[in-house]
Amino acid sequence: MPERFTRSFAERLSEITPVDCKEAEHNERMLPGTVYIAPGNYHLMIKAVGTERILKVVKGPKLHNQRPAVDVLFQSVAENIGANAVGVLLSGMGKDGAEGLEAIREGGGYTIAQDERTSIVFGMPKAAIDRGAASRVLPLDKIADDIRIQLRHASVRAAERSEA
Repeated sequence: MPERFTRSFAERLSEITPVDCKEAEHNERMLPGTVYIAPGNYHLMIKAVGTERILKVVKGPKLHNQRPAVDVLFQSVAENIGANAVGVLLSGMGKDGAEGLEAIREGGGYTIAQDERTSIVFGMPKAAIDRGAASRVLPLDKIADDIRIQLRHASVRAAERSEA
């Protein structure tokens, strides 16, 4: 997404969805229930600092001719969130995101790729599926419910561990 577009895009998403959306800022603390959009022409990364998650907005070199690149974000998620991560790769051109989604899955996280039937462009999800990076391949309208189910199961498992 181009510079000067992402802030208004995030603001518009906040107006039409029930969740808060905003353009990410460097060194900003992540808040639950907030969607962060990478600023145009900058990579977005997540850094774990104790129990907090801090957003990093960096120029960095282009990856797959992209900046921001999903692989940069997903790699940071794999390194800093590990088995608690959920990665979702939606419709898009090219292979950006496939390697990072694989890193999330290899780190014990849960990963989803959008199916071909509901993708406008199947390049990115297909690249992830081809390399075995997706735990599940789902149509767009099933992804949110699947994430909710996975999060509920994770909460139950965490509660069971704390009782033991």
